Amino acid sequence: MDWALAIAQGKQQWNNSTPLPWGAEVRRFFTALEAFEVYLASDQPLHESPEKLFQGPVADALTHVGQIAMLRRLAGAPVRGENYHQAQIIAGRVGADQAAPVREFD
Repeated sequence: MDWALAIAQGKQQWNNSTPLPWGAEVRRFFTALEAFEVYLASDQPLHESPEKLFQGPVADALTHVGQIAMLRRLAGAPVRGENYHQAQIIAGRVGADQAAPVREFD
């Protein structure tokens, strides 16, 4: 998400972050996601088209989520599926505090 924000702001750079302990990485992710959301909701100009933002860094993040899900399945620790179409989505709520999951097969 750091990369998505940098591209939106016209700073076409890649930042190799040093891996942090899990809790710190979770905080870093949600901080970056919130900064990206705030920038998108602002009057600041996008320095790239919305299509390129979503085809690049956002699609990249989703690809990695899929890879992690696949690896967890292979390791015998699958993530339960969630029906995101039914999920409660609220603009601006980008932190770890989210609505309860809507399970498709409960």
